[in-house]
Amino acid sequence: MLLSSAAVWLLLCVQCLHGSALPAMSSYEFTAYRMQQYNLAQQKYGCRGAIVVAEARSADEPSLTRRCVIMKVQDFTVEKYFEALRQNAAAVLILLPQNISGLPHETIKSFMVSENEALQKETLTPVYVVPEDEQLLYMYEEVRQAAASRTSSMFVRVLRSMVTATAFQILVSNNNAIKAITDNTITTLEGVLPGTGEDAPTIIITAHYDSYGLAPWLSYGADSNGSGVTILLELARLFQKLYGTSGTRPQYNLMFSLTGGGKYNFLGTKRWIEENLDHAESSLLHDNVAFVLCLDSLAKGDELYMHVSRPPKPDAPLYSFIEQLEEVVSSRFPWVKVGLVHKKINLVESTVAWEHERYSLRRIQGFTLSHVEDPKSELRGSMLDTMSQVDFRKLKRNGIIIAEALARYMYNLSDKGSPKDIQVFKGQLDFQDSRMSSMMSFLTSVPRSAQLLHKEPGQILLVNSLEYEFKHYLQQVHRHTFRQDKRDPEITFFDQMNQPIVMYRVKPAAFDLFLGGCITAYLGIVYYSIQNFGHLYARLKAAVKTKHQ
Repeated sequence: MLLSSAAVWLLLCVQCLHGSALPAMSSYEFTAYRMQQYNLAQQKYGCRGAIVVAEARSADEPSLTRRCVIMKVQDFTVEKYFEALRQNAAAVLILLPQNISGLPHETIKSFMVSENEALQKETLTPVYVVPEDEQLLYMYEEVRQAAASRTSSMFVRVLRSMVTATAFQILVSNNNAIKAITDNTITTLEGVLPGTGEDAPTIIITAHYDSYGLAPWLSYGADSNGSGVTILLELARLFQKLYGTSGTRPQYNLMFSLTGGGKYNFLGTKRWIEENLDHAESSLLHDNVAFVLCLDSLAKGDELYMHVSRPPKPDAPLYSFIEQLEEVVSSRFPWVKVGLVHKKINLVESTVAWEHERYSLRRIQGFTLSHVEDPKSELRGSMLDTMSQVDFRKLKRNGIIIAEALARYMYNLSDKGSPKDIQVFKGQLDFQDSRMSSMMSFLTSVPRSAQLLHKEPGQILLVNSLEYEFKHYLQQVHRHTFRQDKRDPEITFFDQMNQPIVMYRVKPAAFDLFLGGCITAYLGIVYYSIQNFGHLYARLKAAVKTKHQ
């Protein structure tokens, strides 16, 4: 009886200490996506590491050295991220929720700010992002509870640490060295609606189509810049109808371009301008360009900022167009705030802030239209920039404002005495909600990061589909593919951006010692009981006899 009681007591001690054991599979494999890694203008960005062999720990733990720090989006702050780097954490693993729309607005904003800060720094620490699932959430709760148990008594903490603490091992065992991608290409699409007359001035409407975020494979860029692409394609469809008959064809060439590499110093725009101005014998850029209208992030807010490199002069075409845009807003959408943001180009800097600055550097006047005021805003590059963040009513409204302002300018409606609230685009010329929604859904169906667009089947199909849209509505459509100089590339991407990761349950070495001690104690009790069986039996018999008396 004594032997049985001792054995039961030992088993209960082990069970109590081990009560948090994972009731699921002991190992689990999933795909994680590595943080951006690229070189731009001799500056290095992102993480340089990929291999991880470390125990999982919560960001709330006091010691993170040589540990894999697990964070949810709600946990990821600038302070916690840089603290993990300061302590030489082995890796950082961020759990991305499947349903972004369920996150509070303040949480989304806070994460975007921290994400933007993290992307500005280079680190050797591997940083991975993985969509949440049941197993990963269970692991997160386990390590979080382990961190919370640090508030218990010293004795309980020591025993729990021996048995259950840091019960998960994170493993990325790819031993291949990270290599630079040397076959980078950037694709730009161009199409024209020719106006009447031989020397018709040209208006250029452009938008970059690539996306940007902490992890390229999880960056879908709905607002920045799926919204600009969606409005541009809808403008091409509507103005194609006006250009379709001689009676409504204006005296302006309308050129549309979709550029690549927008998130990387607008390299696609730069190369396209160079090809047209420096290498092509004939190009509309050689002729009379009235102005360039760049569309960037137009699916949120009640603000429209017109970013310029220098304020336009009163007699300039751009000045007249801005007047028409302000008139459309004041007459039909008076609650929308319109502002002119003047930012000089700093020639000392190697990067530009907006797409129109690429044209300004070549003395072609243009501006960028966006609801974003600060070019360094976190809204312009985040994994959380998904369809859930798009307001389709405001997207359509901004498209209408641009279309009506263009029509007023090209047809000179103000000087002809037309009413201020005249609507050109209505009826069959109206913006189609279903088409805009479908286009936005298509654009965000695959990540559009520049390093993926010319390599992955889904991304290649997307660019081909955009080219088909151009050919359907525009004339003189050209596809420009720019290959970088391998010896001196302007931008360098790197491979291993998605990795298989294994998570498995482990016990620390102290657990073996603890279990060995329990077994030794059990065997000692058994040995003592056998050696002293007669004495123990006599004492037990006496105790029973006394109880009956």
